[in-house]
Amino acid sequence: MANQMTSSMTGSRLDVHLRYKRPGAAAESFELSVDFQLDAGITILFGPSGAGKSTLLDCVAGLLTPSVARIALDNDLLQDSDTQVFVRPERRRLAYLFQAPALFPHLTVEENVAFGLNHLHQESRDNTVRNLLEAFRVAPLANRKASQISGGEAQRIALARALAPSPRAVLLDEPLKGLDAELRSSIVDDLRAWNRARQVPILYVTHQRDEVDALGERVLALDRGLIVAEGAPHTVLDAPRKKRLAYAAGFENHLSAMVQDVREADGVMRARLAGTEADIEVPLGYATVGTRIHVAIRAGDILLAARKPEGLSARNILAGVIDSLEIHGPTVVCRVNAGAMFLVHVTRGAGRALELAAGQSVWLVIKTHSCHLVDD
Repeated sequence: MANQMTSSMTGSRLDVHLRYKRPGAAAESFELSVDFQLDAGITILFGPSGAGKSTLLDCVAGLLTPSVARIALDNDLLQDSDTQVFVRPERRRLAYLFQAPALFPHLTVEENVAFGLNHLHQESRDNTVRNLLEAFRVAPLANRKASQISGGEAQRIALARALAPSPRAVLLDEPLKGLDAELRSSIVDDLRAWNRARQVPILYVTHQRDEVDALGERVLALDRGLIVAEGAPHTVLDAPRKKRLAYAAGFENHLSAMVQDVREADGVMRARLAGTEADIEVPLGYATVGTRIHVAIRAGDILLAARKPEGLSARNILAGVIDSLEIHGPTVVCRVNAGAMFLVHVTRGAGRALELAAGQSVWLVIKTHSCHLVDD
């Protein structure tokens, strides 16, 4: 049964069911197998590098041919392997934008956006171009050559060009990669505003967690060619079930451990970190004593203390020694050896207050529910 993404919005719906095996030797083969439905609005396709995100977009666009496929936009079949239906990519009425803007440098901004609108009368073409340039806040650049604009401006214009033919669905493959967070947020706001009137499905590929948080509508998490989770961003990425997805979602600490004790009444387990005598308490999982588990913890979810704390609700208090410190903007990244090596993020103010330094003895404080069990 298809994984259905529900939405209160009305508008177009994209149905995708496909299997695609990448050609190559058996050891290098990759198979994509997905089944999902998208309603109008922005859906994030998230996953680590090599998960199959771009391959999926290429299949939906008709650039790759799956062995099994049923792709429909509303009630119109774009591809059906059972009935041999195949609508050519240029006739699918899909917008597809890649990382590189790929504007024509010898054309003006206005001419770039109008490039795919030769089928329209001059007045309609001019109105469409003008409205899109205004919608994406680049109207003052209309007469400039594409070679004379900035990277952020180029991506706005590339997006306007992709949307000019009024697509029925939009595929975006990391279109804002390399732009700063404020600029990405601004462009996404413009995209949302454009889609409020069109109500089309937008499938947006990224492996950047901050982009997911900024876009923040729905997420399909893809790993090794399979959809491993779906739903609201915080549901999918704050408690990932797969190790590779946890890495991609920004969990910096990945620890192997063996279950020592299961306390069902308390909803917890005690596990010993591999190669150490240190135990941590983790949420109850489908494991028994002696089972090896994998635990993922965000660096920002670990507290540091200069003295052993007492009277805390946090159940995990580990003694350690600071191995190294690095300053990354407002954050101090601490590597702490507590038997296992932990990455801990604190503010620069906290670092000064605690007088943190390499070789200093500290205590790690970790809540039980900051320890996430993931499949290795």
